[in-house]
Order: sequence, then C-alpha cells, then structure tokens
Amino acid sequence: MKQYSLVIDHESCWGCKTCEVACKQEHRATDNVKLISLWEDGPKMVDGKLEFMFKINVCRHCDDPPCAEACPEEAIQKREDGIVVMNYELCTGCQSCIGVCPYDAIDFDEKRNIAQKCNLCHNRVDQGLFPACADNICLAHCIYFGDSEEIDQNLTKRKRTTWPHPETVSKTG
Repeated sequence: MKQYSLVIDHESCWGCKTCEVACKQEHRATDNVKLISLWEDGPKMVDGKLEFMFKINVCRHCDDPPCAEACPEEAIQKREDGIVVMNYELCTGCQSCIGVCPYDAIDFDEKRNIAQKCNLCHNRVDQGLFPACADNICLAHCIYFGDSEEIDQNLTKRKRTTWPHPETVSKTG
C-alpha cells in the first residue's frame, strides 16, 4: 500500500502562516488549539552569518507512534497508509499521549477536554484530496504531500539545482 508523507521545506518557508489558517478552517479548531504551528528560529549567528528561518511543527506520523502506545483508550491508531489518526470520540482527555510525543505535536483542547493532533486530513485524503495545509494553499510552496518515494525523488532533483541547505528539509511519515 502507498505510504503517505508530509514533507516540509523549511528553507523555503517565509512565515505566512497560511498552513495554520487552512488547518484551523478545515478542522474548526478552537482558538487555543493548533494542529500545525509555525515558529521563528532566529535571528542568530551561524558561522559568522546572521540566520533566520521559519519552522513548521506538525505531527510526523511516526513509524512506531509512541502516542498510540501511551493511549489507554486506543484512540490513536496508525493506518496502513502511514497516517496516524486520533479518534476524538474515544479520547477521555487523560493527556497520556501529549507527554510522550517527541515532537510536541499534540495539543489539548480544554473546552472539549480532549487531546488533538494532526490527522493529516485523512477524510480529505480518503477522497483523493490533499491535506488542507498542502493543497496549494502554501504561498511559498514548501509543504509537499504524497507518496514518500516520489516526494524524495522530486526534492533530491530540486536540491541539486537550487538548494544550498538540504538539511533544512524535514519529513513526516
């Protein structure tokens, strides 16, 4: 079965936050909950040069997700296509998943008393669509979704011709 990935080119991100807005609109998340978040890294001196970058944090849909193992209600499951999905109806709000996430990508909705994470817009993906954050909404075109191998091939080709810092690409999935 095809394995999906969400790949973010942090080097190209210019901090417009359209990914955050698209996610909020798609999921109607409450004000205090972010399923994807953007933060500023810098400015700081690196090798004598001033560096500033935007970084996007989102669930990485781990191969062996510690959040799923920690959930006593089995509300978090990894699908065959690699998407790690949280069933909010099963969540009791115990927050066991939050502390074990190595990426700090699970938020808590105090109003609904449930943990929440990026489900990679699995309902959209099941209909053949892209996740909201990757559906041509990103103005910098730095969020990629699809088959892991195809994305890697395209990014490798693009890095050889345009990118000075290939280590700035992070991958989920």
